[in-house]
Amino acid sequence: MSGHSKWSTIKRKKGALDAKRAKIFTKLLKEISVAAKEGGDDPDGNPRLRLAVQNAKGQNVPKDNIERAINKGSGNDGADYTELTYEGYGPNGVAVFVECTTDNLNRTVASVRSLFSKYGGSLGVNGSVDYMFDRKGIFLIKRTKQMNQDDLTLELIDGGAEEADFDDEYIHVTTAMEDFGSMQTKLDEVKLEAETAELQRIPTNYVSLDDEQFESVMKLIDALEDDDDVQKVYHNLEITDEQLERLS
Repeated sequence: MSGHSKWSTIKRKKGALDAKRAKIFTKLLKEISVAAKEGGDDPDGNPRLRLAVQNAKGQNVPKDNIERAINKGSGNDGADYTELTYEGYGPNGVAVFVECTTDNLNRTVASVRSLFSKYGGSLGVNGSVDYMFDRKGIFLIKRTKQMNQDDLTLELIDGGAEEADFDDEYIHVTTAMEDFGSMQTKLDEVKLEAETAELQRIPTNYVSLDDEQFESVMKLIDALEDDDDVQKVYHNLEITDEQLERLS
């Protein structure tokens, strides 16, 4: 399995094992509100909103919650959110990139700095680890028996796919960042809807750790992901199949 596909599998499996569904819903709904405030409440005319709604549906967020988030973002009483990023290192030299959406900058920076310090990491300056990640489009498509793998692979390549990896349940598609929109258009053409579709930061190299070191890094990652202002956390920790099982 390619590195990109393994990254997607880790994110999906960890999400499936995560009992904190309310946290996941909150982050997805916040993205919907921000997208609606930025580009309007019509998903057909607002690609970011369309994607946010699609990802929320993929995580089984109730339709009523999605509609309320759109109304909140497009109304005059929507929260004034700011998007920002933080970079640093976790224990044992693992690079960590954090994406946040917040209505209180002071609270967010204090919280992120505190978590890095508490769990043995160090918060760095902008650019300190950004160069270690590539921005890629990552699409996760539910596989069906009717799909012809060879024909679909050719269609995906035509849409800009760099990789298209098939497993028993899903198709993992990776594109360059600039081909993200082209792949969305191609999926519309072939009448496929991705379960998730997002721009991710994919590590260009990985750090391998023993189980004890792995657990120390994951304490920081889990704490950051649990913060209400944090939307996504990326890192370059190489996770073995055995360590992946420990996430449960």
